[in-house]
Amino acid sequence: MKHKQFTRTDQPDLRSRILTVICAFEFGFLLEISEEAPLAAALNDYLSPRSYLAGFSPSQADQTAFRLLRGPPHPRHVHALRWYRHIAALQPDLHPESSMTGKRVQPPWSPPAGTDVPSLHLYNSLTRAKEPFVPQRGNRVTWYCCGPTVYDASHMGHARYLDADEPKTTLFFKINKIKIKDIIRRARQNHLLDQYKKKQPQAAQILQDVLNAREPFKVALASTTDPDKKQMMERLDAAVSAALLPLQAAAEGKAAHEVVQPLAEVLLENSKDLLSDWLDKQFGSEVTENSIFSVLPSYWEGEYHRDMEALNVLPPDVLTRVSEYVPEIVEFVRTVVSNGYGYESNGSVYFDTLKFDGSPQHSYAKLVPEAVGDQKALQEGEGDLSISADRLSDKKSSKDFALWKASKPGEPSWDSPWGKGRPGWHIECSAMAGSILGESMDIHGGGFDLRFPHHDNELAQSEAFYQNDCWVRYFLHTGHLTIAGCKMSKSLKNFITIKDALAKNTARQLRLAFLMHSWKDTLDYSSNTMESAVQYEKFMNEFFLNVKDVLRAPTDITGRFEKWEAAEMELNNSFYDRKSAVHAALCDNVDTRTAMEEMRVLVGLSNSYIAGRKGAKLRPNRMLLEGIATYLTGMLKVFGAIEGSEPIGFPVGGQSQSIDLESTVMPYLTVLSDFREGVRKIAREQKGNGTETFILCPRETLLKEREEKKQMEAEKKKKKEDAARRKQEQEMLKLAKMKLPPGQMFRTETEKYSKFDETGFPTHDAEGKELSKGQAKKLRKLFEAQEKLHNDFLQMNLSGD
Repeated sequence: MKHKQFTRTDQPDLRSRILTVICAFEFGFLLEISEEAPLAAALNDYLSPRSYLAGFSPSQADQTAFRLLRGPPHPRHVHALRWYRHIAALQPDLHPESSMTGKRVQPPWSPPAGTDVPSLHLYNSLTRAKEPFVPQRGNRVTWYCCGPTVYDASHMGHARYLDADEPKTTLFFKINKIKIKDIIRRARQNHLLDQYKKKQPQAAQILQDVLNAREPFKVALASTTDPDKKQMMERLDAAVSAALLPLQAAAEGKAAHEVVQPLAEVLLENSKDLLSDWLDKQFGSEVTENSIFSVLPSYWEGEYHRDMEALNVLPPDVLTRVSEYVPEIVEFVRTVVSNGYGYESNGSVYFDTLKFDGSPQHSYAKLVPEAVGDQKALQEGEGDLSISADRLSDKKSSKDFALWKASKPGEPSWDSPWGKGRPGWHIECSAMAGSILGESMDIHGGGFDLRFPHHDNELAQSEAFYQNDCWVRYFLHTGHLTIAGCKMSKSLKNFITIKDALAKNTARQLRLAFLMHSWKDTLDYSSNTMESAVQYEKFMNEFFLNVKDVLRAPTDITGRFEKWEAAEMELNNSFYDRKSAVHAALCDNVDTRTAMEEMRVLVGLSNSYIAGRKGAKLRPNRMLLEGIATYLTGMLKVFGAIEGSEPIGFPVGGQSQSIDLESTVMPYLTVLSDFREGVRKIAREQKGNGTETFILCPRETLLKEREEKKQMEAEKKKKKEDAARRKQEQEMLKLAKMKLPPGQMFRTETEKYSKFDETGFPTHDAEGKELSKGQAKKLRKLFEAQEKLHNDFLQMNLSGD
């Protein structure tokens, strides 16, 4: 092959072209080479220790060097030739003289069409529809949630924070608050009742004060139309009556002090709600010390946090307390007023709803527009601390609400430009959330009943402050929690505390109960609800334990990779179908109910696979089952149903000791199992039994199951005894009925009949009127039936039966 020679003089542009090559290759020495063959050899030497087939696209330097060679390098220059062919295959048009044509050229490629991937949609109360969720700041999601009113023990209604906990697992920044509303009145009442008890009143004083307190309570009970509130008040009145009557009887009978005083203490305890309200109306205005209003919420806030921790609820990144944000609230109110949407009246500041709604930029009551003007809803929203009737004229419109309230006697107060006062209810959230999250947040959470007026008023005053119309992008409202169909509420004294609930069921079981229902729908807390959760937990746990048993089977590292047959392919396909279904469900408004059911289906399919393999005396595929169990464990961790670093399944023996327990105990159980296996070897061969399976369960679980088994057996025995007793009673009743002659059948019913014929058959009713033919015909059938029954009895006696 004849090579054309190049010199630096006859190719004036060679230098610039080689300089381009230097951008990719550091072979400036090639500038001194005048012949193509030595140039190819030098290029081959340069490329030999380097990777040049990594699938990169040709650079400008590659293309320039490719053209310089004019043709393929000699085969002895292996690396240069491979490099040349690689470039020619990718871009054959660079060198028309190259032989890389047809199928020797890299064929065209196009990506697959793919399938649609579900995107997260959330039910947004602002539109009352599911909307695609689009965070405002990339992966950072801001979330504010109205907190509890901490004046009493946390109840299962607060456990619906578990519902808010589910979507929070994928959202990053959240804030909670502790509210003033209703704390003031309860704190004042508790203080007055404590002062009353410290005086150690005698029985006569307690009796008289309770009777006095009961009078206005009875009036309120008679006028209450709300069925839930009326039921609560009736229960309270019944408890007072139960304690009142024995004390009154003892006092009238002039019983000894040792008898009367304990009865009075019982009455005092049963009547504390009546009495504290009565004391508040009498002496509440005399309570002026602000510290009194901080003791109660401080204690119950601590209890609330402990309860949430026991439930494994994710804590907020920021927690705000109204009492700590009063300066920010004052400034917030001042800005709303300066923006033209608030006005001062008699030391209070009100939000001008009509002016706000009349602005082209704004709209009042976005969540529940149909509730505007609903005075009952407004009154319920403001509660006991709402404006009094004599101050209604302070407002321009009945729809206006307080931003700042002039404190009444017996309420805490802070300094403000408008005088001593305290924050309105709605302004608390706006000022605190705005201080942390700014002019617009992604998500605002809370209970369904907070939509109007609370959240609608929050929106209005916040958008008046920031002069925008997007303070909240998505509102997520959780449904109510009911007990046997009745709303759970502190104010109605109809609640089960979280501590009481945890005494009956574990935190995981409570979490599962909430996961098995939609976060936005009403959840009825009942024995049936919890039993479903318990059974789900047991179903999942048994699967995890069975998988762990499969994984314990000894095998070398290569033995873990087993051939997949039709059964494995089918299960694996189902596995990925169920994973896709779970993902789609969670994208669909965080539908944990459907996700949990899909996980249940996956476990059922896995159990069938295990049973089929064992039935065929084949070992289940350990890696496939391990993958399924690991996935389910991961999902339950996401849902908050599993804590810690457990690789598969629920922790055994407690969170901290689960891994150590298994690693410590399992070798001994394995030795024991192997010994028993050897002893039973012959019996298994003869009877065709399978291998022994053992699982590791917590001691508490086994003891509980044993206790439940005993209880079930006792209940079964009791039911059997009750059935036998009822049967015996029925036999006795039947026998007694048979003994009764038909002539005496109606004579005892003097309230129905007044006259009878010679056989004892009635002829006239109780008022002396003769029976109609229809009545007589109906009674005649009964008379004849009793006559036959009595004859059978006589026959039995004659025969000796």
